Amino acid sequence: MAQIKIHARRGFIDRHRQTLSDAIHGVMMEALGLPEDKRFHRFIALDDVDFIHPADRGDGYTVIEILMFEGRSDAAKRACLRGLMRAVPEAAGIPAAAVEITIIETPMANWGIRGKIGDELTLNYKVET
Repeated sequence: MAQIKIHARRGFIDRHRQTLSDAIHGVMMEALGLPEDKRFHRFIALDDVDFIHPADRGDGYTVIEILMFEGRSDAAKRACLRGLMRAVPEAAGIPAAAVEITIIETPMANWGIRGKIGDELTLNYKVET
C-alpha cells in the first residue's frame, strides 16, 4: 500500500497530471511490486503565493511524499527513489534537481483500509521486498 501526494504549482499539475501519475505508478510497480490497480495519487496544486522555494528549483519544482507500509528493504526504497528521480523529470520535462521525494513508512497496524486494520488485510502483493 502506498498513498502518494504530489505537490507542485497549479499550472504545472494541470499540464502534467496524467504523465506524472503514469510515471510515478510505473516506478512503484517496478521498484516495489505494487499492482496495476493500486494507484492512489493526490495532486496538491498550489498557487505561486502558496509554494515558496528557492528560485533555482524552477517553475516545475515538484515535491513527492510517499506514505507506505513499512517492510521494504533499503534496496527496494533506493530503487524506488532512483526510478522516480529518473522518470518524473523525463515525464514532465524538468531537471532532476527540481524533484524532491520523501518516503514515510508506518506499521501496517497504523492503517485503516476497507473497514480493516492494515495488518489484518490479505494483500495480492508482497510488502517485504
